[in-house]
Order: sequence, then C-alpha cells, then structure tokens
Amino acid sequence: MALLITNECISCDACVAVCPNQAIAQGSSVYVVDPELCTECVGAEDEPQCRTVCPVECIIDDPDRRESRDALQAKYQRLHS
Repeated sequence: MALLITNECISCDACVAVCPNQAIAQGSSVYVVDPELCTECVGAEDEPQCRTVCPVECIIDDPDRRESRDALQAKYQRLHS
C-alpha cells in the first residue's frame, strides 16, 4: 500500500529526506507520494519514516492502493537491485 499525504501538509520538507525510495515530491499545494515508489519503508526500516518525522501527522494509508507486506518487499528489492 502506498501512503497518502493529506491537505493538512504544511510543506515542511521533513518527509522528503527520510524516504529511502525518493517517493515523496512537492505537489501543486502539498507533498505527494508516488505509489510506484512507496514501499512504506518495508525493506529499509521497521516503520514508515515519513510518518515518524511529520510534525502534523498528515500521512495516512492510501485506501486505493493496498499491497501486502510481501508485495512491498518485492517492490523495494526491484527498486534497489
């Protein structure tokens, strides 16, 4: 599952630097997560690092993009091989 950044985002940049897949970029008004790159940090960390640094807690599970842990791990391995 990819993560989703809500409109509560204050564009502080904190999430960008901690993403191991470079899946977060500035959108038109808030940051956005590229679902093709987001693995929820599976393969790199124990939990999504963007959530741990977000000061306004605006990063949620994207209900339209559900993936199993195995699928996220496989995606991470494809991205980093």
